[in-house]
Parts: sequence; C-alpha cells; structure tokens
Amino acid sequence: MKLSLALLASAFAATSAFSPAATQVSISRSSTTSLNASRNRDKVVSRSKWAASRGYGSATAAVADVDADVAAANTGLMTNAEGLEYVRLANSAGDTSDIYLYGGVVTSYVVGGQEYIAVRPDAKMDGSKPISGGLSHCWPQFGPGAIQQHGFARNVNWTVKSMTDTTVELEMAPSDYTKAMWDKEFLCTFTVALEDDKLSTKMLVENKGEESFDFQAALHSYFTVSALDNLSIAGSFAGKEFLNKMVGEGEMQTEEREEITISEEYDRVYMGVNDPVLKDSGIGKSLTVMNTAGYEDTVLWNPYGNEGMGYNNFVCVESVKFNPVTLEGGKSWTGDMALKAGDL
Repeated sequence: MKLSLALLASAFAATSAFSPAATQVSISRSSTTSLNASRNRDKVVSRSKWAASRGYGSATAAVADVDADVAAANTGLMTNAEGLEYVRLANSAGDTSDIYLYGGVVTSYVVGGQEYIAVRPDAKMDGSKPISGGLSHCWPQFGPGAIQQHGFARNVNWTVKSMTDTTVELEMAPSDYTKAMWDKEFLCTFTVALEDDKLSTKMLVENKGEESFDFQAALHSYFTVSALDNLSIAGSFAGKEFLNKMVGEGEMQTEEREEITISEEYDRVYMGVNDPVLKDSGIGKSLTVMNTAGYEDTVLWNPYGNEGMGYNNFVCVESVKFNPVTLEGGKSWTGDMALKAGDL
C-alpha cells in the first residue's frame, strides 16, 4: 500500500523525538525493593559450590538453580531509586522482565543473562518525562498531530489489574488529564507474559462508548546492540518503498537490501513490513520481533553519532499501526507483539 509523501512526511515528523512536556501523575501505591537479594545469592552460591566440591551435586547446576530461585523470590511490585514503581517478572529459567507503571513501558528483558531491551543513558527514570527507551507506547497518536507528540499513554501511570510471577496486566482508563486533550470512552489493557521461550505483549483497545473514534498505535521499541557495526536487520525489506526522512523534507525510496545495516543517522518508515529480525554478531545472538496482530509497519530509527543518547548501543525497531484504526462503539482492537531471542 502506498501513501503520499506529503501524508507520511507530515505524520512522521519528529516521530523519534520524545516530547519533554510530560505530565507526571502521582503514584498511589508504595512498595520497597529488596536490598538483600544479591547478598543472599552470594551466600547460597558459596554454600552450593562448597557442597558441590565435596560431591554433593553440580556447582553449575546449583548456581543455575539459585539464580532461578533468587529471580523468582524477587518478583512483584517494586520501586526504583527515583520513586517509580515497576513490576518484575521471572520464569523458572531465571529470565526476567521489568515493566514500569509510568507509561506502561517494558524496560528490560533478560534471557540467559543477556539484556535485549535498551534504555538510553539520558533517560529520566523519575516520571519527569516519558522514559526514553524500552517498549514505549505511542497511543492514541503516533508522532505529531491533533494532540501531544505520540499521545499520552507513555506519560500517565497505568494501574495493575492482575499479576503473577510471569505475567502482568496493566490498565489505562480515561482521566481528567486525558479527557482534556482526547475525550473518548476508551479502555486500554496491556498484558506482558514472560514465557519459557519468549516475551509476549498484547495491547487491547476497547471502545466503551457508542460513538466511534480513530487512533494510531505503536511500540517505540529500543533494543540493545553490542555495536552498530555488528548489527544487521533482516525481514521483508527488499523491494519495499520507504520514507527516508533524512533526505530533504522526506523522500520515498525503494529498499534494495535483504538486510539493513546502519552507518548513518536513520529515520525510515517501512509500510507493510512487520517481520524484523535483529542479528548481533558481537554477541552471536538474534532477536525476532513477531508482530502477529495489529502492527503492520516498521520504523527504523537511530541518532547516529549522538554520544549523549548512546547511539552505538541501541536501535529502534518500532512496531507500528500507522493507518488510523476506526473503532466502532462496543468494539475492540488488538496489537500482539512478541520477542524471541536466539543464537546466530
């Protein structure tokens, strides 16, 4: 599907910039983060190694078991050093994921000790502005438009609807703050599940009113990179038209490569591409972005050369529904995206 240059260029202007004009919503729940987890782990690991050295089992297996036990013991609602609440998930393998209530943003996905989700070094983690990193929501607007940049989902506090050691369900409903800019009867539910072999996310948008409304949706996803020189991004890019926003005021071009590499500043909109796979030769790992419902397009962004943003250690591969969805009263829309880590 082709979109006019004028439409794309105007709609995607400054898509990668996070507006500093964010409203902080007060946190209504309190919790504390365990300060003794690492000490407990060290003690148990030391004892396990001592037992293994005397023939009472494998030290490696013992340490792995300890890691899983410690991770499982440190799940649930926690608070960071700046006072923001987040939920930590952990599975039986010791993999973990962190999801902040502020913005409903996933900021971490660790598999086998490897972190796959990036948060920029200049990110504010105190609620003073949207978190620059993670799987950040752009809803009900992507980029600039009638309301604030990227909408409001990323700078309000979501509430915990349900939670287990491996899943969390967050909810965002209208408030005085959202109604002031977008007075629609919506309900958004964001579910994150830490499965044995992947991290699954589901964004459910419901129209609770009688009148229809239009919206866009995206996960402004930041992923870790050992170095850009080690990165390639595979997918159905070859032969697709894309908007290259770094040329003049934006220029439609055709992608000739099977895999994308980044050696300059990137801000590209690929309509109809939703199957990217990140390959990092520096760590010998891959990350498959599985967009199975709702998200139809991909945006690639990197502020090449910007040391303050830590450009060389992340890339944005964004899952996007650019063409607006018209949601009738009583109906719902779902965006499903999962991350699957693998070896090269």
